[in-house]
Amino acid sequence: MLPAIAREPSARLRDIAATCRITERTAPRIVSDLEEAGYLSRERDGRRTAVHPSPGGRTPSSGRSPRARSEPAGPLHSP
Repeated sequence: MLPAIAREPSARLRDIAATCRITERTAPRIVSDLEEAGYLSRERDGRRTAVHPSPGGRTPSSGRSPRARSEPAGPLHSP
């Protein structure tokens, strides 16, 4: 997802989701995780939200893992 955002930072999340072949519901969650991890930032521009990659990949204040705020992942399938 990061390469798609870097190529076209003004693209809508809908378009980025289509480029990455993920659902429109998944895209904002991934962006939130990437923002929390310091890989990108969001900026409101009227009704739209622009997403920009962070210079150098991460911001100095980021240190938490994107998964640190949620529960540990469970098994991918039930036995």
